[in-house]
Formats: sequence, C-alpha cells, structure tokens
Amino acid sequence: MLKDFNLDNFKLIKNNEIYLNVYCDGIGPLVIMAHGWPESWYSWRHQIKFLVANGFSVAVLDMRGYGDSSKPHTITDYDIKKLTSDLIATADYLKAENFYLMGHDWGAPVVWNTCLDFESRVIKACGMSVPYMVSQSSPIETMKFLFKDYFFYMLYFQNEGIVEKELEKDMKSSLMNIYGSLQSDGSSSETFQPKPLTKDMTFLKSIGSFDKIPKWLTEEDFNYYLSRFQNGGMRGPINWYRNIDRNWEITKDTHQLKINVPTCFLCGEDDPVSAWAPIDKNNYSKLELSKIIKGAGHWLQQEKPEEVNKIILDFFKPN
Repeated sequence: MLKDFNLDNFKLIKNNEIYLNVYCDGIGPLVIMAHGWPESWYSWRHQIKFLVANGFSVAVLDMRGYGDSSKPHTITDYDIKKLTSDLIATADYLKAENFYLMGHDWGAPVVWNTCLDFESRVIKACGMSVPYMVSQSSPIETMKFLFKDYFFYMLYFQNEGIVEKELEKDMKSSLMNIYGSLQSDGSSSETFQPKPLTKDMTFLKSIGSFDKIPKWLTEEDFNYYLSRFQNGGMRGPINWYRNIDRNWEITKDTHQLKINVPTCFLCGEDDPVSAWAPIDKNNYSKLELSKIIKGAGHWLQQEKPEEVNKIILDFFKPN
C-alpha cells in the first residue's frame, strides 16, 4: 500500500530546532493527523486517500521522535506544549488559520491540548482510544499508589534506557508482540493491564508473545513500521511517557477547562486502555459523538477503517 503514496508529497516542516516529516495531500479544508505509540504517519493510510477523495486536504505527521522527523535526546523536548506546537507549526506552514484534528493513542492528548490552547483555530476534533482527562494530583505518584503491588508499563517506562534496550534487542519481535497484544482477535486479553509485581518482570513479558503479523497489517505494512523503528530507535517515542508529570505541571492553567470545540471520541470495544481510562463526558462541552467500535482493539482506524472513515466524514461535514 505504500506505493499508493506519492513520496513528493512529504514536506519537511521546521518548528524551531525540530524538523517534522509531514505527508501533505489534497485540496480543501485541512485535517491534521497525530499518531500514537509505536506508530507512524502510515497508521492513517486508510484515512488519507479517503479524506482527500471527499474534499479535504491532509497533513499527516511523523510525530517528533518518529520516522523521518527529528528525534531530540532530551526528555523535556517531548512535553505536551512542544508537541502541540508541532501541530500549529504544520498548520502555519500550510497557511491554514483553521483546521480539523484527528489523534490516536498519544496523538489524542496532543489533539485535546491543542483544542485547549488554540481553541479558536480548531474547527472540530476527533480523538481515538485516549479521552481527555486530568489527574487531581501527580499522575506518576497516583500510579505508584494505585499499582504499588503491580507491574504497570507506564511506571516501567520512566527509567531511561531500560525499555529501549529491551525493545531494540529484537525490534521485529517487539513490534509483533505490541501490535498483536492490543488487537481485537476474538480472544480475551489482559494485555497492558497491571500484572503482579515480580523482580524479573519486563514489559515484553507482561504483554505475552505473538508470532504472526496481525491481520490488519500486510507484510509490507509491518515491514515499513519495522524499518522506521530499526532506523530511529525507541528513545524518542518512550520519552513521551517520561513527560507525564511534567505535562500535568505545565498545563495547570487549563485543568479546570473543558474541551470546548465540537468533538468526537472513538474507542475499540476490545481496547484495554478503555478499562482504566474511560471517557468522562463532563470534560467536554460539545461532545457530539462518543462511540465504541465493535470488533476493534486499540488500533481501531487500522482494524476497522471503513467504519471509522464513515464516522469521521459524517462528523467533519459542515452542519
């Protein structure tokens, strides 16, 4: 499917010292797309052509730390203010005063915070898998209290170098396990749920083993993802998690605010994230749609592209 995309459509967009690799296509109102972990601009492949064919233009980022975008080493280069600035830099480069937003997984908090900080510029926003939420106290300390007797991957990710080394030892196997563990395959999964804490527990041990490429990826798709992480490594992507407390601190001025742009939230029925991060509709003042996609796991726009595309188009159409 990669051959369906014109490589000349990639733009290298500068945001201060960061360069962002962005796939741009189409003529019409702009939709900016932000992916999650561990993914790529390519995770929106089913939405790109569809939206362009339906009268939109798209800007699809390799988020900082990923693919062919800059990968700064410093942890604070991945805080939420810098991440939202990447979306704004993209819109400014394309001379789009107003735009639509789509974000999945970690891309969703980037979308939500862009809505808070740049409300007048966002026409509508669609978040997937991760709803907008604000902790009442330090998120990391809260996790440590809640999971003090359990292994929880976000806490494990806080220690520099450990999970990077674990994942990069055999990147093919690591990605296959991550993608496989969070899909909807008809079997029950405890993936990414807290496990009893043992001294020898690691992230990969906690999610189980998968020896097949998921059905929602072709071999070409998987190999493209694999090449991105073999080239770029995992430090940048994991650094996003190391800003969880910093993000909470630097956004205190918006903690009491609701998302005040027209909003859509989608989640797969078998996405384990929904078990510990359910949507609170009180955090939105204009939540037009909140829908659970049946037969989808965490990778819902790739697992159920036709259904997701129809919902997005209906939502983005002018009222």
